[in-house]
Amino acid sequence: MESPCVRLCTLNEDDMCLGCGRLLNEITSWTAYSEERRVEIIKDCVRRIQMVKMPSPNLPLEKNKPVDED
Repeated sequence: MESPCVRLCTLNEDDMCLGCGRLLNEITSWTAYSEERRVEIIKDCVRRIQMVKMPSPNLPLEKNKPVDED
């Protein structure tokens, strides 16, 4: 299995790549993992990326704009 890297390598404060969703240790150890482990990591990456893209609970869903406080 090829690396899931999408060449948007930026790590957040949790050492998760915002491009592919892998953790730093998963990136550096990718070639050592079995095919089965890589499949598991890809599933985790999909979940992580979805979590990062979720709107903030403090913002309304419409365009993710802050609520006006009058």
